Amino acid sequence: MTPVIAGFGHHRIPVADEVFLYAAVGGSGPPVVLLHGFPQTHLMWRHVATDLAADHTVICPDLRGYGASGKPEDTDGTVYAKRTMAGDVIALARALGHERFALAGHDRGALVAFRAALDHPGTVTHLACLDVLPTLDMWEVLHGVTASVAFHLYLMAQPPGLPERMIAAEPDVFFGHFLDSWTADDRAVPADIRAAYLAACRAAVPSIVADYRASAGVDLEHDRADRTAGNRLRMPVAVLQQDWGAALGYDAAAVWRAWAPDLRHTTVTSGHFMAEEAPGDVTGALRDLLAR
Repeated sequence: MTPVIAGFGHHRIPVADEVFLYAAVGGSGPPVVLLHGFPQTHLMWRHVATDLAADHTVICPDLRGYGASGKPEDTDGTVYAKRTMAGDVIALARALGHERFALAGHDRGALVAFRAALDHPGTVTHLACLDVLPTLDMWEVLHGVTASVAFHLYLMAQPPGLPERMIAAEPDVFFGHFLDSWTADDRAVPADIRAAYLAACRAAVPSIVADYRASAGVDLEHDRADRTAGNRLRMPVAVLQQDWGAALGYDAAAVWRAWAPDLRHTTVTSGHFMAEEAPGDVTGALRDLLAR
């Protein structure tokens, strides 16, 4: 039986030409959209979402190319641009009746959330990003052998063909590697959730690779343009991260502060999948953000 977020309804909503997003929606009150990371689906928010639903309308979609959402072919390198994926999120919220909303994202979802907040500052009221750097900064801090922690970024940045074939040859080994190595508490992703993640990833290899490939191409162009123009995030921002700065030799809070004047940056002790490993801490940080 496929896992679900308890008490949430499920929707299949058109957001662009021939593209739909699958979303779990629950609760009532001010809207909050939660975007999942890799190699996950909306289910990663199952604990946080049910807590926030006590006093918020909580919207948890599968991103374009992931889970049960549409997976259009990447014909020109922009189909999985974070700008395009951010547009999906804006369209989803509007279809559900919300012109303004708070937005939180983890990993890949945080990159989509970051782009949505830069491109639509009048729509995104609050922004939370979990365990990422903006794309431009991410590539700039990876150096030498320490960059091996991000080997998958380099693999999926390659031209179409090779990475898709390599990953599709052993998808459970590839995606399972990250579920294992990025988790500090292996009880955080139980067997049924892990199975759902792996099944979703097996069915989405080309689109997942296209999402990552965009981060070595068009996403960089968009970030560079914003940096050159001096564009910054106008809303309150919360960032929760592992101590990657110490591991890779950079000041994570300073990197984020260059983009976000109204920033609260927190270094966490949980693993990468913090919404599943320490949901109470994540929910507390989101409630603190929403109160600002």
